[in-house]
Amino acid sequence: MTLPILYSLRQCPYAMRARIGILLAQQVVLLRDIVMTNIPHEMFIASTKGEVPVLVIDNNSVIDESLDIMVWALNQNDPDNLLYSHQKNAFEYMLTLINRSDNEFVDALKQYKAASRYHDDAEIECRQQCEVFIGYLENCLEKHEYIFGNTPCLADYATLPFIRQFSRVDRKWYLQSPYPKLRAWLEKHYQNPLFSKAMKKYPQWLDIKEDIIFGE
Repeated sequence: MTLPILYSLRQCPYAMRARIGILLAQQVVLLRDIVMTNIPHEMFIASTKGEVPVLVIDNNSVIDESLDIMVWALNQNDPDNLLYSHQKNAFEYMLTLINRSDNEFVDALKQYKAASRYHDDAEIECRQQCEVFIGYLENCLEKHEYIFGNTPCLADYATLPFIRQFSRVDRKWYLQSPYPKLRAWLEKHYQNPLFSKAMKKYPQWLDIKEDIIFGE
């Protein structure tokens, strides 16, 4: 059987999300690590979007949205019940929170990162915009170990790459910020061997033209 092909970029949070989903679902794909300044022609053929991640399942099936890749993988296999099949409407609640993260929080995060990079006077204001969502997560994590309960779910892993980015913008402020539960949550993810697997560095596909088996 031909394995799906995943076009990825190591530090891209969306591609990170896709890799994490594939690992959580114990799926196996052929990984093609790329750089955005030299996108392979094969990836453009699969998706004219021109952004990672792109999962080519077969000639007739391509998924080029990171959350859709996670959901596809977990629908194949969900050994840790990350979709919370035991709770009615849990999946819809997860999607609502992820949508809030992908729009409201990520937009504010981009402004925060830019303000920090260019030492803009608006940095604190931009960070405070991010803190609306961060504060919401902190409240959730005060009630249980993970966002929706005492076991992780899709929402935890889908938001992880962006919370990671937030924590790195101003490390000194973050470590002293009033979000101890969020820091503990992020550290738990870092300590999970799966995170190291998701972040492993591979040769660029265009350099070697050899697919890497990922997810074994």
